[in-house]
Amino acid sequence: HARHAPAILAAAPPGARFILLGSTRRFSRWPDDHGNGVRAGEAAFLASGRRGAMLHPTMIYGAQGEDNVQRLAALLRRIPVAPLPGGGRATVQPIHQDDLTACILAALRRDWTGPEAITVAGPAPLPYRDFLAAVARAAGLRPPPVIALPGALLMALAPLTRAVPLLPTIRTAEIRRLLEDKAFDVTPMREKLGVTGRPLEEGLALTFRAA
Repeated sequence: HARHAPAILAAAPPGARFILLGSTRRFSRWPDDHGNGVRAGEAAFLASGRRGAMLHPTMIYGAQGEDNVQRLAALLRRIPVAPLPGGGRATVQPIHQDDLTACILAALRRDWTGPEAITVAGPAPLPYRDFLAAVARAAGLRPPPVIALPGALLMALAPLTRAVPLLPTIRTAEIRRLLEDKAFDVTPMREKLGVTGRPLEEGLALTFRAA
């Protein structure tokens, strides 16, 4: 976790280069231990003057056993409609695991002259409701109708999912994060790492082909 960056910096030899992984949770307006740890780790790294990069990935999908797209597809198999806060208009910009790996390898090859923080994401943001529909289609499902509900109501109901058989547990914090846009400029990713994320439909096709 990026919160360990200060200890890593202190333990490493003077000439070391660093490739660290953070998270775009550091940009969230909803503070939590994860996001706060990333912010603290980034601050320590940037203040250190050491050479390297901290990569902040968005939602990662496509890895074996990942808990984002696969979990959503499992949920979509069990619900006739999709209740989303604000109707799912807030944006997401997920990155495929292979593209994140390409970013890490490119960062390892680059001769950094100082510390930098770079956000790595898919090529373009899209509304969560469109993301949900794309996941459903890739999983061979019919996209469910979206019902717009107040975020406060869904957050109040989220703990009840622990008691509903066959439904994945949905955490209150997950509902809250669906209320904020997650759209990022990927120009530094392209220019400094030479990586352009694959379109969502392509990444989802790979994900469910391997599932």
